[in-house]
Amino acid sequence: MAVLEKNLVALERLNIKGYEQVVQVTDKKAGLTAIIAIHDTTLGPALGGTRIQPYASFDEALEDALRLAKGMTYKAAIAEVGHGGGKSVIIADPKKHKTPELLLAFGAAVEALGGQYICAEDVGCSTEDVKMIRRATKYVVGLPAAKSSGDPGPFTAWGTFRGIQATLKKIFGSDSCEGRTVAVQGLGNVGLNLVEYLFWAGANLILSDIDSAKLQKVAAKYGAKTVPSDQILYTECDILAPCALGGILNDQTIPKLRCKGIAGGANNQLLKPYHAKVLRDLRILYAPDFVINAGGLLNVSVELEEEGYHPALPRFKVNQIYDTLGAIYEIAERNNESTNDAAVALADYRIKYGIGKRAIAPVFHHTAE
Repeated sequence: MAVLEKNLVALERLNIKGYEQVVQVTDKKAGLTAIIAIHDTTLGPALGGTRIQPYASFDEALEDALRLAKGMTYKAAIAEVGHGGGKSVIIADPKKHKTPELLLAFGAAVEALGGQYICAEDVGCSTEDVKMIRRATKYVVGLPAAKSSGDPGPFTAWGTFRGIQATLKKIFGSDSCEGRTVAVQGLGNVGLNLVEYLFWAGANLILSDIDSAKLQKVAAKYGAKTVPSDQILYTECDILAPCALGGILNDQTIPKLRCKGIAGGANNQLLKPYHAKVLRDLRILYAPDFVINAGGLLNVSVELEEEGYHPALPRFKVNQIYDTLGAIYEIAERNNESTNDAAVALADYRIKYGIGKRAIAPVFHHTAE
């Protein structure tokens, strides 16, 4: 394992098969322990958010980073944004240990990688946090600044909404949400925006969140039903929309599901790839998460184009998630395979043949501000 140093930040390269580069980042003075995972840069430099969580162990954090980075490779390939897959995790409680010193130290580590990895906001890391990270590196997107794209949450939520419509279309023959029951797990930035879109589209809403006060407030605003967090997955509904953390579709939960389709904004919803086939065998239509939740990536990637950011371009691209999912559903049905397998095969094809490969280097317009 090679160890590099950037000021007080130590970068230790971990040998992980199947990944171009995985780096353990440590800065004892700043209280920083982090992992930056770069899975594949065939189509362009890795782009992915920075997650800040109090993981129970380093191994748990590493597993999360690896799964998320690989998912970003597939997400970027399907979305054709000219980027590869990467992700970073900071092992810390964002409510207690997130300090300017910690964020700056992490930014120094990103800078040391010289643009191989570009970070953004994620769970536990806000747009204000990436603004702080920006003080140490230019390799960051999603800033609350004039030439940046800002909060990607509404775009992720809109793509998820369009994915729900595509899923309804496949199941019922109509993409209308009117009168359909959608159970939304998690009322974070994506979940909250998704609830609003679904409300105005006429859906009947069932909501859950670990924050009971927030749950009751949102439910009152939209006239929604609520269920405890440990029951939302098993609630009878047309569409289950997971918008919290991953690994929720597994051997224990899947047999108890009472939905016709799963279409949500959370990453890595399947605990293992084979769980997609289990869902298929149960006739539950699954929207591959790395396809349906690509709206945020589509949004932040636009700010790195030569002409700079304009919200109309990602809006157009995010709307295409509807057609992409529809095509994946048809491919899966034709090939008698799971929707996840169909989506992975499509992503692998695009990577192999360089479809959507970046032609020019990313342009960081915010550096001029």
